[in-house]
Amino acid sequence: MDEPEFFQQGERLGVLTTQPLDRVLDYRAPEGGCFRGAFVEVPLGPRKVLGVVWGRGAGDFDSSKLRAVIRVLDVAPMRDEMRAFLTKAADYTLTPLPAMLRLATRAPGLSDPPSMRKVLRPSDGVPDRMTDARQRVLAVTEEFGGLSFTPKELADLAGVTPSVVKGLVKQGALREEDAPRDLPFPPLNPDLPGKALTVDQAAAASALNAGVVSGRYGTTLLKGVTGSGKTEVYLEAVASALRQGRQALVLLPEIALTAEFLKRVKARFGATPAEWHSGVTMTERRRVWKMIGQGKAQLVIGARSALFLPYRDLGLIIVDEEHDTSYKQDDGVSYNARDMAVLRAAMCSAQVVLASATPSLETWANADSGKYKRLDLTARFGSSVLPEMRAIDMRDEELLPSTWISPTLKQAMKLRLERGEQSLLFLNRRGFAPLTICRACGGQVACDNCDARMVEHRFMKRLMCHQCGETKPIPDACPSCKVEGKMAPVGPGIERLGEEAAALFPEARIAVLSSDLFGSARALKQRIEEIAAGEADIILGTQLVAKGHNFPLLTLVGVIDADLGLQGSDLRAGERTFQLMRQVSGRAGRAERPGEALLQSFQPDHPVIRAILSGDEEEYWRTEAEQRRIAGVPPYGRMAGIILSGTDLAQVFDLGNALARAAAPLQQVGAMLYGPAPAPIARVRGRHRVRMLIKAEKTVPLQDAIARWIAPFRMKGDLRLSVDIDPQNFF
Repeated sequence: MDEPEFFQQGERLGVLTTQPLDRVLDYRAPEGGCFRGAFVEVPLGPRKVLGVVWGRGAGDFDSSKLRAVIRVLDVAPMRDEMRAFLTKAADYTLTPLPAMLRLATRAPGLSDPPSMRKVLRPSDGVPDRMTDARQRVLAVTEEFGGLSFTPKELADLAGVTPSVVKGLVKQGALREEDAPRDLPFPPLNPDLPGKALTVDQAAAASALNAGVVSGRYGTTLLKGVTGSGKTEVYLEAVASALRQGRQALVLLPEIALTAEFLKRVKARFGATPAEWHSGVTMTERRRVWKMIGQGKAQLVIGARSALFLPYRDLGLIIVDEEHDTSYKQDDGVSYNARDMAVLRAAMCSAQVVLASATPSLETWANADSGKYKRLDLTARFGSSVLPEMRAIDMRDEELLPSTWISPTLKQAMKLRLERGEQSLLFLNRRGFAPLTICRACGGQVACDNCDARMVEHRFMKRLMCHQCGETKPIPDACPSCKVEGKMAPVGPGIERLGEEAAALFPEARIAVLSSDLFGSARALKQRIEEIAAGEADIILGTQLVAKGHNFPLLTLVGVIDADLGLQGSDLRAGERTFQLMRQVSGRAGRAERPGEALLQSFQPDHPVIRAILSGDEEEYWRTEAEQRRIAGVPPYGRMAGIILSGTDLAQVFDLGNALARAAAPLQQVGAMLYGPAPAPIARVRGRHRVRMLIKAEKTVPLQDAIARWIAPFRMKGDLRLSVDIDPQNFF
């Protein structure tokens, strides 16, 4: 039976709420009726909750007992394609629909009626007396570039009481204005001139434009070497989408990339687009959500969750650096934004562009099989050339104890300093040292809540667990044997490397880029801009620096431990190391001056290291693909992870053993079940974790089998079961 478009007053309808329930709830349509897809407020027990009119009511009990919808919210109704997308995404990831709806309604104040509100902006006035609290408030307004704030929002961001903000208003340092809660974004002009494209870039842009103009679904791998101008190419596809009157979404893997990217977008289209990520204010998040639904935001630059915004007519999705692991969400709803982008585009007849210099093997295989189109940019833009890459065999280097910069790398850095060029040292370890050990008893400082060693963060003067975030002071005495003065940091972190670089080059300006060293995303963006302007001689960075940054003066990249990611049993370890090394090396020589990348390795003959240095990427992908095909693992097989957790280890294992005994639905489709076994990190936040792994052939209907397998089991007490389809991590 077809679903009605409109429900008359009093008619039975079904509402999907954001509450953790296992069904759509029946209500009566409110006075004036409502459309299918309308966002509504409904009674649930004593509470009022948010929901969406999902369709007809079930009709399985007396309609006279139904409660009525309280009111219809003044926001654009959810479109049918969005409801279909959430349903398919829920089925694919085996996630309850209410959890998917929560992803799609992550904006504050959606139920607030439209009205004017008091907002504050910086003014020219100067307070008669400057206090630390007032300085913090003014620093926030400066950091956010003149954006408006509600008084409470400004007080919360600055960590002050509301009276401090009110005092600055009275002093004239802040200006109070009446403003609509939500304003449209300024129009973008796709016909402004873009940068001159090379022949290869123009051909790629033309192919992407043709896909957008067709109005049909399609996915294209845009593979270009680092510095080849992929951004300029796909911005031309964005221009085509805007000319068609359709919206576009650009996903970026790291918030710190947005500052430079937004400047390029504004230069191309004459206005700033909408932003969606954790760095924007709550006021702005609500505005973005509403304006997208009304079609008054043409282009969105966002993190992975921007996929779940209520686009009115989405015509193009760009997934920049599509290989990046940050596109996979493991907490809460487990999904890969790259795959969800393809699904969303298929639901609304949009084009997807997956852009990367080092694509994921899944994307490479889809392009190789013809499922995706492929466009290649083989040369860097302008006069820049790819950096020369060499390995430093650490077995031949003479290093002093507790030092990690080899003499060969030191000499190369010295040469860059003399030339006025920048060097980058890359080490994918946050903090000062990954391990703190007692030299008296050998005891290691572990987290009290997790089976993980605590990492020393010297700038905080504390130890931190990178699993749960717990911190504690660096102990003077060993927690195990109580002996004082024997605690010692072991191994290098990025902060410790900074100390070594400062000792080697005392006159150099050193900048450390690590996400935990900055109080806000905007502070990190500002530091990156300063480095790009030449305000540092030596840059030290973790994985953050490999993500698309452009430092014109950078001509040397030194990788401190190129072997770091090759250890462990992760089937993607080699692929990730290959991608990371190629990406971070690509930061060098992006302007006129040639670049060089030096990889410190104790295994220079390792196949992955050899592949990185050879530059024959296609040969590496072919070899890696063949090994995966033989093993029957993704992308040539299916895998799913089952994570069981609870505070009682025996109960968690009992559940795992019961699941293993009841695995007939998996066996019926030929899937193999491994486990239960303790997870590599067996306890996180006080909860014991047990893993099970499912492996099946590519064509197996795995989700249906898993759903039938786990359906009879009800989680009691604090036991939890989560399913991770296509797992990226195995911790």
